[in-house]
Amino acid sequence: MKKILLFCTLSLIVSCYQTERNCNDFRTGKFYSESVVNDVVYKSRFIRTEQLQIETYDNHTDSSEIRWINDCEVIFRTINPKNMAEQKDIHLKILQTTDSSYTFEYSYVGEVKKAKGTVYKVE
Repeated sequence: MKKILLFCTLSLIVSCYQTERNCNDFRTGKFYSESVVNDVVYKSRFIRTEQLQIETYDNHTDSSEIRWINDCEVIFRTINPKNMAEQKDIHLKILQTTDSSYTFEYSYVGEVKKAKGTVYKVE
């Protein structure tokens, strides 16, 4: 009996700390992002449709095809890459959402090193 009571109590406590992930709210729209790489903050703006993302960073515009793996994970493939780094696909995973933002981690496909950031929905 004590084991059942302990299990129920632990289950209740753990369920209270489950992060919210309403990823479908961020599949399309206009966004602003901030990510930190080696203690440097990178900011950009982008527009995302179901199949395309157009991002502007430091007066440079890149377009990527997007493929959703599931509701919270997406692969980006740069259209017309200009160098070897742009030829690598990027895997992004949404970790947590709010009503107007999400926290994410991303890396090049197949690489272990990951970076994190936050995206804010503009419209």
